[in-house]
Amino acid sequence: MTDHPSESFDQFKNSFSYGSRTDLNFKFLKGLTEEDAADFLQQMLWKLGDAFDSGDFDPIREHVIKGQIKAYGPTKWRYEDGPFTPLSKPLSDTKVGLLTSTGHFVEGEDPRPFGLEAMTQEEAADRINDFLKTPPQLTVLPSDIPPERLRVRHGGYDIRGVQHDRNVALPIDRLRELDKDGVIGRFHEEAYSFVGACAQTPLIKKVGPQWVETIKAAGIEAMILVPV
Repeated sequence: MTDHPSESFDQFKNSFSYGSRTDLNFKFLKGLTEEDAADFLQQMLWKLGDAFDSGDFDPIREHVIKGQIKAYGPTKWRYEDGPFTPLSKPLSDTKVGLLTSTGHFVEGEDPRPFGLEAMTQEEAADRINDFLKTPPQLTVLPSDIPPERLRVRHGGYDIRGVQHDRNVALPIDRLRELDKDGVIGRFHEEAYSFVGACAQTPLIKKVGPQWVETIKAAGIEAMILVPV
């Protein structure tokens, strides 16, 4: 007996989103119609076959990105405009900070979500609905933290990319280079991170404004915001 007896295609594609085949790189399949999902998979197999001959796997990556855009594009969150605050001084004289929703934290300073010690990535994915109901916790990361002391946990995306290279979504090294080269005036000595899969209302109305005050008190004049 298999784990998926008499499974429909709809059940198959949906199983990648917190189901029996959970894969956070491909959970977007649930957001596609059956027809679109079938077309996506067929084209991906075609491109995979081409890549075996050409050695060029970039078209596969681009195809997956287009599939994600199509699945995630329609959203109830619409913002016609946003606040625009021009810099009051040249970027080369500006103190810059970094805030990401990647779920990074320092080794030995685990934020212990739900009071649990050493929660795994798999457990975080299993409890994604609990995260979505809970206000986020802000973690502080020294900007000179070595990669081996950095940890990440987030049930909303596949963390393997940032484990391989933190700069994929936590561009600490790139900002340090910009600081060294004088492109920015100064990179703040601490970066900030939180798990973006969280209760949005508390984030917007309570926690976020508190973080803004913390950032202002640190003398940060511009922030790099990196969502995942």
